[in-house]
Amino acid sequence: MQQLPDDFFTPEEARLLSTIRQAADALGIRARVVGGYVRDKLLGRPTKDADIVCEGDGILLAHEVAKAFQPRPNVAFFKAFGTAQIRLASGFEVEFVGARKESYRGESRKPDVEHGTFEEDEIRRDFTINALSVPLYGTDGWQVHDPFNGLEDLKQRIIRTPLDGDTTFSDDPLRAMRAARFASQLGFDIFPDTRAAMTRTASRLSIVSQERVTDELNKIILSPKPSVGFIHLFDTGLLQQFFPQLPTLAGVEMVEGKGHKDNFYHTLQVLDNVAARSQDLWLRWAAILHDIAKPATKKFEAGKGWTFHGHDAVGERMVPKIFKALKLPLNEHMKYVAKLVGLHLRPISLSKDAITDSAMRRLLVDAGDDLEDLMMLCESDITSKNEVKVRRYLQNFALVKERLEAVEATDAMRNWQPPVSGDDIMQLFGLPPGREVGLLKQAVRDAILDGVIPNTRDAALDFVKTQAIALKLR
Repeated sequence: MQQLPDDFFTPEEARLLSTIRQAADALGIRARVVGGYVRDKLLGRPTKDADIVCEGDGILLAHEVAKAFQPRPNVAFFKAFGTAQIRLASGFEVEFVGARKESYRGESRKPDVEHGTFEEDEIRRDFTINALSVPLYGTDGWQVHDPFNGLEDLKQRIIRTPLDGDTTFSDDPLRAMRAARFASQLGFDIFPDTRAAMTRTASRLSIVSQERVTDELNKIILSPKPSVGFIHLFDTGLLQQFFPQLPTLAGVEMVEGKGHKDNFYHTLQVLDNVAARSQDLWLRWAAILHDIAKPATKKFEAGKGWTFHGHDAVGERMVPKIFKALKLPLNEHMKYVAKLVGLHLRPISLSKDAITDSAMRRLLVDAGDDLEDLMMLCESDITSKNEVKVRRYLQNFALVKERLEAVEATDAMRNWQPPVSGDDIMQLFGLPPGREVGLLKQAVRDAILDGVIPNTRDAALDFVKTQAIALKLR
């Protein structure tokens, strides 16, 4: 046991834990606060929930604790799992469960569970740093119980399994994903023996539902430096088990002395660049997928080198398939990611070519409300070991942003809708829905975006009448 200072817990936390201690005493059982809450308190990280393990009925303890609060919180409990949860008025959540012992069968990560002791509950913990606990009994103040030397691992910033890693990860392969996630969230190293066990048991991930795998993956993506977790997943072979398109980006091919960049590590750098500027999960997903079609479009052209023509459009079409396979939402989030993947070359190409107002209008219209996110993605995509080249690209990119702002201020093209609709065209010429209506709508759109006619209804109507004559509709 390691003694903790009297002020280790905030006054509110100390009152809560003392209340739980009193409730457990009243029931004649012992309780501990365990796992991530203790770990994060020792690391000085913010906490918003706590897990309580007791040698007895966790649901009964939760109801006893709830009685001590006014207003009395609702107790959500799951009898089949022996767990209960209360949410305090402050928003802090506390989960209660009885100590358990587990045994696993080879074909499933769902264990057979029985009531157990604290010691039996400790050995089922995933990592030493998550096996730390603070007993809520006795009279010696707050102390840390450390059965597997987790305090030293916290000090050394190491993730290690309390038992043999092969057993830990074979029993529950999702723990290997969690190892990569904690490394990414906490900035810790994974102990070499633990990482080797992750590699040996990687194929066991197939028994875990895709929803659970993707949930862990999203937590890695939302970590401060996501590349840390992705590199662990890649090096151990875990990533290849459920997201094969991304590892395909890895490697450099040489022909006639010319090679391309390693697009896997480039993608991770772009992801980290976006993560440094935005907490948005879906913008980070756009960073992950922006070059996903490069392997499918890679070609060597003599005298030019490697090309990836059309990887933006092909990548946009790949997004729905990847989202479906990973059980990500097939809704506006998917459409947003696909849109950014499809547009991600446009601003960068404008920075290289002569910038026309027409090109600016088209980008403003196509990007709409997502323009700022697109520009953030594109700026993050400027990566090179050549600092001079990076500075030049960033300077050119800054000019593009200035011109976009100027064109938008003049033309107000964001979320633009044509002043003449398909219904207008059908009514004007007595046409049914069909090819001619589509051609006229596109002609009006192009004429306004190219600056041929003003962005007004009268000008658009006059223009569409002239186009109708060319199509022999009048």
